[in-house]
Amino acid sequence: MSPLERTWCRIGAHPLALDAALAFGVLVSMVASSFVDPHGEHGADWSPRSPGVLSLALMVLGAAALILRRRRPLAVLAVTVALSLVELVAADPRAPVAMSAVVALYTVASTTDRPTTWRVGLLTMTVLTGAAMLGGPLPWYDQENLGLFAWTGMAAAAGDAVRSRRAFVHAIRERAERAERTREEEARRRVAEERLRIARDLHDVVAHHIALVNVQAGVAAHVMDKRPDQAKEALGHVREASRSALNELRATVGLLRQSGDPEAPTEPAPGLARLDELADTFRHAGLPVEVARADHGTVLPAAVDLAAYRVIQEALTNVQKHAGQTAKAEVSVVRVGPHMEITVLDDGTGEDTGPENDDGYGGHGLLGMRERVTALGGALTAGPRYGGGFRVHAILPLETRTTTAAGESV
Repeated sequence: MSPLERTWCRIGAHPLALDAALAFGVLVSMVASSFVDPHGEHGADWSPRSPGVLSLALMVLGAAALILRRRRPLAVLAVTVALSLVELVAADPRAPVAMSAVVALYTVASTTDRPTTWRVGLLTMTVLTGAAMLGGPLPWYDQENLGLFAWTGMAAAAGDAVRSRRAFVHAIRERAERAERTREEEARRRVAEERLRIARDLHDVVAHHIALVNVQAGVAAHVMDKRPDQAKEALGHVREASRSALNELRATVGLLRQSGDPEAPTEPAPGLARLDELADTFRHAGLPVEVARADHGTVLPAAVDLAAYRVIQEALTNVQKHAGQTAKAEVSVVRVGPHMEITVLDDGTGEDTGPENDDGYGGHGLLGMRERVTALGGALTAGPRYGGGFRVHAILPLETRTTTAAGESV
């Protein structure tokens, strides 16, 4: 802050003292002007004169009223106009008491609205100029009368201009503050969405692969003594599933790195192009999976492709965990007009407790699927099938206008 700005701040902190100083300055100007007669004798333009006691008293009262101009602007204007009217009609020689009314009119115009400024300004101009022309000692066309009209008009215009500038500056400052708050809220919203997306991805990856590892480890432990070759194969699947889980976790957690950190993930997000690979991992874990596709080679947006993959992955993981040992799963991917429909069915008995035994709405897996699909403008239903088993059905739009965290690369 510059020295001039600091000075203005200190002055603005004491408005009453500033108004008192202004009133004193106006009084000095009025008194000094009252000793000069613009209508000099013998053709002279200027000549000295002595103001009367009434004129001096009116000037002092008018200047004193200006001390309260910020607190009661309209009342101060009324007082100064009344004092000016008395001076214009009764005082001889005339003194510039109307200067206090000009300052008061400026204050009213700078602190009120425009309609009030127009009404009060026109009334003040009319009253003072009319009184000077009709009741004063000078001819109605005298330049002092016209000057009074001009000074009151300029005071009203200047006050209105100052008020407009203050309002403009305040609007700009408020708009800047609002924009700053909006940016902060948007940043917090994006952080929350990113946190939710990463949580969903971590859940999908961990739940899927740990379920496979658990199943294969159980198979290996069961056949270790009698069929070591089959146990070795199961352990190989455990190793493959754990390696895949580590790779996906590394890619997901890698998003939390800073921009300058090394080894940033470069792998693309999984999509329906890896559906057969996903189905094979479940088949190796002992879950028969049939895949039927009628999407006619449709190229999906990245967000939709990832959401479709995650929905199928989570649905098959739930089948693996909760549908029972003899369950089978069917996956269908069908394009219907502007939508892609994903359906995962199983014929399990639901022997284990889990999300499926809670009408499809319990647990974080189904909740994550629903959030992914809803964020893209789609719909997801999940619940028991008539006659046994479970059904997950997702409808995803092929064109999404909503940019969500679910569609970013992991």
